[in-house]
Amino acid sequence: MAGVLSGIYGTVMRRNYTFLTAIFVGTFFAEIAFDQSANRIWDRINYGRQWKDIKYRYVEQAEDDE
Repeated sequence: MAGVLSGIYGTVMRRNYTFLTAIFVGTFFAEIAFDQSANRIWDRINYGRQWKDIKYRYVEQAEDDE
């Protein structure tokens, strides 16, 4: 366990610019993961109530009216 922690310290946390780069890269990917997860949860909860789910009804209806 100590070897793993010293390896992480030696590669990431020893220099300020590598530490900040690791933080920014980690934050960027965490934001993408959170955004996609939140969108999937939102779509699952609101399935059938969003425009993308009911659009076909109105598109077909508009074509039939013409």
